[in-house]
Amino acid sequence: MTTPDITARRALGACAALMVGALTLTACGGNANASNSGGKDSPKTSTAKIAISAKDGATDASINATGVKVSDGRLTDVKMTVAGSGQTVPGAISTDGRSWKPKQQLERGTKYQIAAAAKDADGRPAAANAIFTTVSSANSFIGTYTPDNGSTVGVGMPVSFTFDKSISDKKAVQSHITVNSSSGQQVVGHWFGDRRLDFRPQEYWKAGSKVTMNIDLDGVQGAQGVYGVQKKTVSFTVGRSQVSTVDVNTETMTVVRDGQTLKTMPISAGSPQHTTYNGQMVISEKFTQTRMNGSTVGFGGEYDIPDVPHAMRLTTSGTFIHGNYWYNRGNPPFGRQGTSHGCVGLADVQGAQGDTPAKWFFDNSLVGDVVIVKNSPDSTVSPDNGLNGWNMSWSAWTAGSAV
Repeated sequence: MTTPDITARRALGACAALMVGALTLTACGGNANASNSGGKDSPKTSTAKIAISAKDGATDASINATGVKVSDGRLTDVKMTVAGSGQTVPGAISTDGRSWKPKQQLERGTKYQIAAAAKDADGRPAAANAIFTTVSSANSFIGTYTPDNGSTVGVGMPVSFTFDKSISDKKAVQSHITVNSSSGQQVVGHWFGDRRLDFRPQEYWKAGSKVTMNIDLDGVQGAQGVYGVQKKTVSFTVGRSQVSTVDVNTETMTVVRDGQTLKTMPISAGSPQHTTYNGQMVISEKFTQTRMNGSTVGFGGEYDIPDVPHAMRLTTSGTFIHGNYWYNRGNPPFGRQGTSHGCVGLADVQGAQGDTPAKWFFDNSLVGDVVIVKNSPDSTVSPDNGLNGWNMSWSAWTAGSAV
């Protein structure tokens, strides 16, 4: 028989068991409910929100745009390292504390780790981490371009990109490269094949103008599974106008600067067996001295001169305007006959020293200056043989644009 006291004790024991169960459930549930209870002792979550541009686990992160930003707070520390080696990637937090970015462009195909910390206005901390890999070389493309940033060039210098992979979506790539001139000239791109894209105006650049190209290819798909990684602005200045005309009939070259004739010089163009191209050619490189070996341009062992002075390249295939010191002193060819393998020669001395016609022309020429050859029995140089797109009509040039 159960007495009233025993019944009461059992009831109390049951209540205690229920309370213990409730406490156990609360402990398993953590303090999620406590943070919303409004109690004075309840902790509050930081309002600072950290965003790392590269998603955790990404395998195609940008080498340019990767960084950290915070809203409703300020960054207190950001550490970026090369995963595995632990090598630190230098970077800086902005003066307002809202962002961080690396000091240098990241490497392609490399795994990195970012650990970021911030505080909100009340000093409450927040943290974020990410491990990611930048886009690989196999899945990205770059464009080598000319002219260089900050350079001063002649009026014939085009903007020329050569890509390291074939581009199938030419419109997407071209539309993310813009070229503008302070002269207001319209500038249009033209594709030579699927790896080269040149830009030029209809006529030569206006002397003294500034040209700016904005390269915004980061993340642009150029072909299936292949993305751009470049993002930068490049500008160059167009110098004075200089156009030199080589007349093969008279074996002379007339140098005209800003509409005024500076000098008419005797030259020696290509021989009857090895004629010089006709057409408008742009000086693309300058060498005080260089080696010229006939075997590299299809002439076998006909010549190998290790110290050709004052050489300026006119075509990719090997046409130069350069100094000649090995000519016959008793019968100089300059102004009289063509003796070269297609180049334009000027009198010079070995060692690139002395007051010679070749040195004068070299010193007075810029990369981007135009050299026009006329009256040669050869054909007109191909527009893509060097930076020589001026040999193409404007209608043909614009027809080669993808936008």
